[in-house]
Amino acid sequence: MRTDNKLSRKQKEEKLLFFARKHLGKPYKYGARPWQAPLMFDCSSFVQYLYKRVGVILPRVSIEQARRGKKTAKNKLQSGDLIFIKGGMGRYNKYFPEGIGHVAMYVGNGKVIHAEGVKYGKVTEEPLDAFLKRSKITVIKRYL
Repeated sequence: MRTDNKLSRKQKEEKLLFFARKHLGKPYKYGARPWQAPLMFDCSSFVQYLYKRVGVILPRVSIEQARRGKKTAKNKLQSGDLIFIKGGMGRYNKYFPEGIGHVAMYVGNGKVIHAEGVKYGKVTEEPLDAFLKRSKITVIKRYL
């Protein structure tokens, strides 16, 4: 994980939120590749794209993204934290035997932004509580 040391954490946070909201409404495509951004995204390519804008290089798939970063708790969420949930379809490994199927970015004020295919079919912003009704949190990670 590489970070752009020229920006403060606050500046990185603001830049993440700017780019995330800039892409609201972009279509979801399962398995979207990095070269397809910013025309379309899946959940993990979306957060990979956003973090690259602030100098943080993340792996391509959500289960590998979840292995990076600093683990944090739901009651300590900060803008930019990534929330990994099991989801409808998941990938499994020895680190996450319960699986990880989706990732969303917390944007503050009790909301997340994510590229979601089942319910919305696009990049959307929604209340964290509504997001968590669909599945339980597997892990929350901080990258800034």
